[in-house]
Amino acid sequence: MRKKIVAGNWKMNKNFEEGMALVTEIVGMLNDEYQGSAEVVLIPPFTHLNAVSRMVAESKWVKSGAQNCSNHASGAYTGEVSAAMIQSVGAQYVIVGHSERRQYFNEHNDWLARKVDAVLTNQLIAIYCCGETLEEREAGKHFEVLKEQITQGLFHLTQEQMSNIVIAYEPVWAIGTGKTASTQQAQEVHAFIRNLVKEKYNDTVANELTIQYGGSVKPENAAELFASPDIDGALVGGAALQSRSFVDIVKAMP
Repeated sequence: MRKKIVAGNWKMNKNFEEGMALVTEIVGMLNDEYQGSAEVVLIPPFTHLNAVSRMVAESKWVKSGAQNCSNHASGAYTGEVSAAMIQSVGAQYVIVGHSERRQYFNEHNDWLARKVDAVLTNQLIAIYCCGETLEEREAGKHFEVLKEQITQGLFHLTQEQMSNIVIAYEPVWAIGTGKTASTQQAQEVHAFIRNLVKEKYNDTVANELTIQYGGSVKPENAAELFASPDIDGALVGGAALQSRSFVDIVKAMP
């Protein structure tokens, strides 16, 4: 049975005090209200990661993660943060290839493959993001784009390494826009991704792979999305910045 994961990506939001308050609220609300089995991942800015990791260390459900990492192990790379550094503060997850990193920082698939390798080398789990733009969707190229992103970023890995990969499908046109892919559209893409993995590896690897949906996930649409057979959770953006909305999304996961 594959793991269900709901992750909250804070992006570049919340100062330190605000972030600590948000973690305290989320953990407390989950302890009081949640009886499910999903894993919850809080993904704050780097400046908060050590403190957040310590705060959730004893939590039954909650883990911590980083929004990015360097593809270098160490060295003269001012401003970068290595996967080893992330692991050393107690985090378990790292987002790789978020559309904003691809768009604003020109991160390409080959570069991201090296980041995935760095994450796995340090016994962390990579949340590998993929997704098409509105232009690519309207041109009917979304499956082609997704296949290229996944093939070039992940398919150099062994079967064993794939057990430490989570894929997050985030249609770029639905991130922060208020638009959400219909449940049918999301399920169609998730099934496509799972089949790609099956063709490359085997049924077992594909069936055990957690595939999240990201793109304006809200309490109002979470339950319907989570009811789809190939949607195993969510990578939540804006709604993760409010404890009530984020916890309600988690609670929508059976």
